[in-house]
Formats: sequence, structure tokens, C-alpha cells
Amino acid sequence: MADFTINQENISDAALPLFSLTIYDSHVTAVYSDTDMQAELMRVLRGDSNISVFDKQEGLYSRISVESNVAFYHKWFGCHTPLPEILVQFELQSCAKQPLHQCSESEIRRIYFAKYYMSGVKPMVFHEPIHGVDVRTVNTFITMLQKIKDVATPVLILVSNMEHALLLGDIAYKLQQTGMKQVEIDEEDIVTSEMEGTDLPTTANLFKISAKVDDKMILFDPPEIDYIESQDGKAMIVINEESYAMDATLAEVEQKLKVYGFYRCHRSYIVNLQKVREIITWSKNTYSLRINNKIQSTIPLSRTKIQDIQEKLSLK
Repeated sequence: MADFTINQENISDAALPLFSLTIYDSHVTAVYSDTDMQAELMRVLRGDSNISVFDKQEGLYSRISVESNVAFYHKWFGCHTPLPEILVQFELQSCAKQPLHQCSESEIRRIYFAKYYMSGVKPMVFHEPIHGVDVRTVNTFITMLQKIKDVATPVLILVSNMEHALLLGDIAYKLQQTGMKQVEIDEEDIVTSEMEGTDLPTTANLFKISAKVDDKMILFDPPEIDYIESQDGKAMIVINEESYAMDATLAEVEQKLKVYGFYRCHRSYIVNLQKVREIITWSKNTYSLRINNKIQSTIPLSRTKIQDIQEKLSLK
């Protein structure tokens, strides 16, 4: 067992609430928080000499090639995996001869991943590992996580994006001023006996979705909503980068919006199918949906829903 625990007595920073969290070697743990609280947690973790925090702050060698960088760390850490295999695993073979200063941000990130992987340290803490990178790099990181789990290495991932927490973590937590709380997940595919006997409307009548902003009640037309997510047991309407709180649970909203083309794509998300632009396939049967909005949002798609959503979108 290589588990490690962040104990309350180790948290002296007044900006952080007191909490204890054990990171197990059998799964990846993700913690979602705002950037300020995330920075404070990073300081706490860096204060423990037994924990390696990977945040891309340490430099690489910019004047030499990608392959030379990887080869240096391959020798430094005494990695037993052959160097060519490492280059292929981290999708670096096509840019191997390229100097770092000519590489894209995503390529640089994959070099960092290769370095961290070859270090073989336990445990591992990653800070915003997939922020601002391309699909290939996200997929590479997910594949690396599985290999790390296979050798019983505890992994903690700190993110400021809930979608990233759900995509990367086997278990996800939310850290806020009130403490550390596991992300509440509604049960999938539950149909109550009351709903089984209910005749849902076959046409969409005039209908508005309401949300509260301060002391105002705002009404939204269903087609303008990108998706709805569950936060602390409440449903949040999301339109581009804006979120609006509803006085309802995700299960209650789901039944009202089915007739308008909304679909429960994940235990914590309902998506407007008209806004879905792309289904992204990651490794290990992990999927996301890309939304056709101004910021090209991505949200998780449960592996149990992939066949169903393909049929709904007439892709099969």
C-alpha cells in the first residue's frame, strides 16, 4: 500500500478549511476548487518533503531537441522502459528531432508528462495537467494515469474545472470554505414507479426555465441553454461561461426538459442535444461532449450512455 493522507493538523494556513483526505493507490483522486484555494493547498503540499508536486514550473532544456530532453531524464531516473517506447507512448516521435523552442504548448506538456512518468516517484500530485492543451495531449495524460495506477501509485489531481475533475478522477471532491466534500452524484438510470405511469407531452408547449440571480428571477428559453450540471445537489444552468442557480435537483429538471431535446449524458450533467458539436473519445472508454457555444465547452459523457446518445443523434 502506498496511500497518503493530508491531515487536518498539517493545515496551518488560515485560508484553507480544516479537512483530512486519504489518497489511495487504487484510484485517481481529483480535487476541484477555485484558483486561490488551490494555490493555498499547493503550498501545504509543497511543505511535505514526501510529496512530489508536478506543476510544470521546473525548466526543460529549450536549446536541445525533444528526444535529447527525454533521453536525459530517461537516464537520470534510470527508467527501464526503452526510450523509443517512451517517445511513442507520449506522442513525441513526430517532433523528436525538434528543439523545444519550436514546440507547441501541447508538445511541451507531453514532454513534462514523460518526465514525470519516468521519475517513478510515489505519490504524485498534478496541478492543472490538461488545461489549455489539445485532445491528443489529454488522451496521453489519461493513458499515463492508467499506467501509474497499474503500479499502485497514489495520484492527486488539482483542478479549477469541474469537468476536468470528473474526466480525470475516479473520485472527485470539491474544496470550498465550508470544507472538503465529495462531489454529489445522482444515481443513473433511475425511473420511479410514478414516472413510469406518467404520460409525457409529445410536443413542446410554451415553457420557461427559471433561475435566481440575487433577488431577481430570470427566465430562459430551453433552446438557449447549453447544459445543466449538478453542484451541491442543486441544478445550475450553464450558458457559455455563465452559470445560474435553479431551485431544483437535476432529476427534477431532467423530466421537465426531455421533450425539449435534453439528455442525461452523465450522472451530474444534462445536455442540450442541439448544442452537441462533437463526441470525443479518450482512452479506457472515457468520453466527452463538445458543445457548440462561444467557448466550445466540454462536458463528460458516461461510458454507459455512448451507444444511446449515438442512436439519439442518428449516428448508428
